[in-house]
Parts: sequence; structure tokens; C-alpha cells
Amino acid sequence: MGADNQQERPREITSYISGFVDGEGCFSITIQKSNNVKLGIQVIPEFHVSQHQNRIEVLKVIKERLGCGYIKPNDPGNPKDQTSVYVVRNINDLRDKVLPFFKKSPLISIKQKDFEKFARVVSLMKDGGHLRKNSLITILGIAYSMNFSGKYRKQKLEDIFSHLESSETIRQKSYSKE
Repeated sequence: MGADNQQERPREITSYISGFVDGEGCFSITIQKSNNVKLGIQVIPEFHVSQHQNRIEVLKVIKERLGCGYIKPNDPGNPKDQTSVYVVRNINDLRDKVLPFFKKSPLISIKQKDFEKFARVVSLMKDGGHLRKNSLITILGIAYSMNFSGKYRKQKLEDIFSHLESSETIRQKSYSKE
């Protein structure tokens, strides 16, 4: 019975993590304007899980199992916020560790659809899609279809597209003068 119990433990942890993330985790794509990137729009994929600080050991188990990311206070500037968050933003860690984990142990809620969209964006980014206009437009469409269809986003997709168009026009004009 002892040997069987040892083999069951990793499966139990994997199932526990998947279920916990289904309730408390998020796969998101942050979109922000930036003058430091080629097309003027920065794409930041992020996987995160939050939990009250008195249950931070759960985040530590997830971090240890995935072998990447970091744990930090959720909002260090807010003394009332007693939560910590486990975060993975590194594109290689997302592709090589987070995505395979959740492909092998899928979520069972509607959040699985967001995971699949997230995985597609990470794959496009790994191939440099965020640096090409047509692929970036695809990434933006996917990002805005996630997490309640962009309901909580500060910028409208149309505004991002118009910024992309104006940034592209400005760059083309500056290149043609050279």
C-alpha cells in the first residue's frame, strides 16, 4: 500500500493544482501601447493564481510543481490587500512548463477555453507573431475574446487597432524620408 500511495501523490497534486487554478487562476493577455516595440503595441501573456497570504503554501506547491515563476504580494501598496499571487510571464516558461501541465491536466470549467486561446497566443508569440502586423491583429482579437470577452479591459479593441494603424503610418512616413 505504501508504494501505491507514493505513486498516487503526484497525480493527486496535479489534479489538485488543476482544480485550484480552475477556481482561483487566470490566463490573461495584457495589451499596452509602447514606443519600445516595433508595432507600438506590447503583448504580455501572464498566468497567475492568487490566494490569501495565510494560505500561501498552496502557491508554493504550484510554483514548485511547475518549476518557474515567482510569488509576490498582490498589491503591496494597499495594506488592506492580504493576498499573494503566483505569476508566470516568461514566454519560455509559459510554453515549456505551464502549457504542457494544463494540456495534460485540463481545466473542467469554461476557463479551459481561455487556456486554449492563451496557448494559441503564446505559440504565435514564440514564432514572432507579435512582431508582424497580421499576426498581431490575430493576437489582439484572441486576447479581447478572453476572460468575459474583454469586458474588464480599459481600452476598446477599436482604439488599439487605430493606434496600430497610426503607428504604422508614422513609421512608414519616417522610413520613406530616409
